[in-house]
Amino acid sequence: MGKKIRDERREKREDYAASRTKAKRKTNLIAAGILALIALIIGYASYEFITMDANIPGAPLGAGKLGDEHEHASLLVRIFGDRFDFAVPSYQIKSSWIHFEESDGTTIHRHASGVPLGYLFDTINIGINHECYMFPDGRNFCTNEDYSLKYYINHQSVKDINNYVFEDGDRILITYGSETPEQIEEQLIELDSQIIKG
Repeated sequence: MGKKIRDERREKREDYAASRTKAKRKTNLIAAGILALIALIIGYASYEFITMDANIPGAPLGAGKLGDEHEHASLLVRIFGDRFDFAVPSYQIKSSWIHFEESDGTTIHRHASGVPLGYLFDTINIGINHECYMFPDGRNFCTNEDYSLKYYINHQSVKDINNYVFEDGDRILITYGSETPEQIEEQLIELDSQIIKG
C-alpha cells in the first residue's frame, strides 16, 4: 500500500508541476502578447508624431515638416502701376506654413520645405494662374489684348508662380497692365530696394 500511495503522490506532483508549467507558459504568452501590442502602439504613435505635420488638415500637399525651414523672399505686386498692400491685417499670418507677418506686406516667410507660392495666395483668398490675378470680391485681372499679367523671379520672366517654392532671398514681382520694358525695369529696381525682414 505504501508504494501505491507514493505513486499517487508522485502522479499528483507531476500533474501539479505540469499544470503549473502550463499556467506559467500561458501567463508568459499573454504577457509577451501584451508587450508586443504596447510596442506596436508606441511605434505607431512615434510614426504619427514624426509625420503629424504632413497630416494636419489644411497642410500644403507635399510640404515638409513644419519648422524644417525658415526662408524669406520679397514680393511686390503692382496692378495698373498701383502697389498692392499685404501689410493689412486681412493678409497677415493666415497659415503657419507660409505667410506675411508683423504688418510687413513685402516679406514672405516660409516655414516648411515644399510649400509653393500658390498655397500662400490660396490662404489669403487670392487666385493666381498664368493668365489671371483674382480677388475674392470678384475682380479679375487677366491677360487680354490690352493688358497682361507678368511674373518675374529674380529679374527672370516666368509664366506662372503657383508651383514655385522660393529660396531664401528670392525677389518676386507680379505686375499687371501695359507696362513698357522701362517701367518693368523700374518695378524690378523698386523690388530690389525692398528690405527682406527675417
